[in-house]
Amino acid sequence: MENLTILLVGNGGREHALAWKLNQSSRVKKIFVVPGNGGTGSGSLDTVENVSNIQAEDFDALMAFAKEKGVNLVVPGPEAPLVAGIEGACRAAGLRCFGPSKVAARMEGSKTFAKDFMARHKIPTAAFQNFNDYEKAKLYLESVSHDVVIKASGIAAGKGVMIPATKEMGLEALKDIMLKREFGAAGDEVVIEEFLVGEELSILSFSDGYTVKSLPAAQDHKQVFDNDQGPMTGGMGCYAPTKVATSELVQEIHRTIIQPTIDGMRKERMPFVGLLFTGLMITRTGPKVLEYNVRFGDPETQTLLPLLSAETDLAEVMLACTEHWLDAVELKIDSKFSATVVACAGGYPGPYVRGDEVQLEEPAAGTMIFHAGTTISSDTLKTSGGRIIAANSTGATLTEAIEAAYQGISTIKFSGMHYRKDIGHRALKVSESTTENTSPTSEVQAALTYASAGVSISSGNELVKRIIPLVKSTARPGADASIGGFGGVVDLQAAGYYQPPLLIGAIDGVGTKLNIAHEMRKHDTVGIDCVAMNVNDLVVQGAEALFFLDCYTCGKLDVDVAAAFVQGVARGCIEAGCALVGGETSEMPGLFGGEGTASKEDGGKYDAVGAAVGALPQGRKLLPDKDSMVAGDVVLGLASDGCHSNGFSLIRKILQRAKLSVHDAAPWDPTASVGASLLVPTRIYVKPLLRVAGQALVKGMSHITGGGLLENVPRMLPAHLAAELDAGRWPLPAVFRWLKTAGALEEMEVATVFNMGLGMVLVVAEADVVPTIMTLENAGETVFEVGRLVPRAAAQPGCLLKGLEAWR
Repeated sequence: MENLTILLVGNGGREHALAWKLNQSSRVKKIFVVPGNGGTGSGSLDTVENVSNIQAEDFDALMAFAKEKGVNLVVPGPEAPLVAGIEGACRAAGLRCFGPSKVAARMEGSKTFAKDFMARHKIPTAAFQNFNDYEKAKLYLESVSHDVVIKASGIAAGKGVMIPATKEMGLEALKDIMLKREFGAAGDEVVIEEFLVGEELSILSFSDGYTVKSLPAAQDHKQVFDNDQGPMTGGMGCYAPTKVATSELVQEIHRTIIQPTIDGMRKERMPFVGLLFTGLMITRTGPKVLEYNVRFGDPETQTLLPLLSAETDLAEVMLACTEHWLDAVELKIDSKFSATVVACAGGYPGPYVRGDEVQLEEPAAGTMIFHAGTTISSDTLKTSGGRIIAANSTGATLTEAIEAAYQGISTIKFSGMHYRKDIGHRALKVSESTTENTSPTSEVQAALTYASAGVSISSGNELVKRIIPLVKSTARPGADASIGGFGGVVDLQAAGYYQPPLLIGAIDGVGTKLNIAHEMRKHDTVGIDCVAMNVNDLVVQGAEALFFLDCYTCGKLDVDVAAAFVQGVARGCIEAGCALVGGETSEMPGLFGGEGTASKEDGGKYDAVGAAVGALPQGRKLLPDKDSMVAGDVVLGLASDGCHSNGFSLIRKILQRAKLSVHDAAPWDPTASVGASLLVPTRIYVKPLLRVAGQALVKGMSHITGGGLLENVPRMLPAHLAAELDAGRWPLPAVFRWLKTAGALEEMEVATVFNMGLGMVLVVAEADVVPTIMTLENAGETVFEVGRLVPRAAAQPGCLLKGLEAWR
């Protein structure tokens, strides 16, 4: 097992806590902290040494030092070196870096970039506008009626957020940021966003670019004075786990926010490796992102690391992230509470005095003192920053943890010392009206919302917005294809039916072909399948499809996936000439991943069915016309476009046996992948077949779906007749020949499962064969004369196959 020499960059309380936990690892032989603080330089941690002669932003000096000392893991603490590109410097020097690339670090380095990313990936966040022009920002701020938050886009040490109580205060804050440049270049661009109301949470998540493992949800206290009053700070205290973060809510946050963030960053070619801090507001409509940080939070780190079990090796977790095997690591959390109280200098976050002596007494067992703005000068511990030092304690209850942390604070003395006296007050107010938890796993029954149950109304609304133009494109006479009401409307007279027609309905789904769509992440073609399976069933009865409705059922609504499916449905409707007049999008948490769960599988899967209604004009015969059929009638076959939508459970089994993935080249078609070939949608035969039906050229039609030729052809025949088909009269598509061979399937088996190259089978009188073929071929169909009707003996099957040697 490789020993680790770590270069830890930073000088805050976060870095002291990281050094403390990393020092416990049996794999760590040395930790150099640049520049460190009075805590990391105190000698209390045997592997830890401060390096004060190198600047944290001097990457050349850092890399030279790392090479000299045999460093093999760099851990940047604060955001500034990450945003400046320390990961790239490490990579160039051949060093592992627990932290994201410069490109990925923009998620914290630019709030406008992060907000635009959230918009692109449909990650719930407050409504916002970005501005780099003061006058435009001022005009916007004057125009809005809702409360706002104003954020400097760049990094501002956690202080670049203003929450004005009035519009006048907002305009003043905007001036401070953009004109007076209170936060320097960080204020060149601002985000003005909707002020969200709810409980604030922080979730810190380890990631290797794919896998996510999170620490318990924490709640920070940002404002400097009690009762959340005064200016914003870097953080005055923290506790964890929070009582509002039920297991269901945490699962929802991972499913709808954290995993989509990691996946989205990877898809945008900036994979996130390191620790992602997600600041959240739990609103009435569900969790929304306030901000991303690309590193450990402060004081969240001092609060959360003491909850890691003794057997959880933080160094190994970091190593796993950098080498992309985080899924092999178990993150164990002790069942207890943790609280941290921060002591700051008088005047902070405004001007404050440095250089005051800090006096420390020995804290009680189980209490940790984490240094931040301290330094050792002439063997004396002195203040050197705004947030000076913090006390952390854990306990069986939150009250025990908070009381012990305040006892720890009482052991610290320095001039002008200030700290909040109400850390954890929101959770303790809940406890006053409920029995206090004895462990973090015993959750307070927080108020539930539909979102906390796993159903996102906002995602549903976004989907409707996306698909309205798709639906509109399917309009036809008699149906304007508008959605949003309680039902779709069709005017039969406007559709051309002046006499009451015979109405015919059909309902069908796509089946396990959807599994191929999920694996290929291609969902538009199965929307066409959904339409085809229904309208083809209508046309074989001679009916024109008038309108279509779909039902899309999922565990967790992915708007992009659902919109792609509906795009396919719209294309199918246009091809069939019917209007998409409505549908149901049903979000059912736990349906695909197990009751009450919100697994990755649950969020990724859906099922789809559709229903179509068609009309047969008065005076036209309903097909099949079995009474008119006689022995000698000709059987025609219309070429299929492949497997269409049936037999996919067997197809997937054969692929598994052949050890083929959907991304491999198709053995039957080397120009396409397995998945792309199989996802070719079911052919829609409606318009050509309506022509021959309207001319009374056909006696019966059969749509070859589940059950193949042997089961579907007899459905259009009278009991005394059978269809005798010659398998040598039409070419067998290569996909069926391969499936038959690879699956070692008997001829009668494949004929009972697959269409074998014929998507439609027709019965016509011998005298009508030529005009029927001409009409269909002129409409673009490929037609084969495949057999004839013959007398059928008792107990004889309705479809007889000969010439099967052609399939061998």
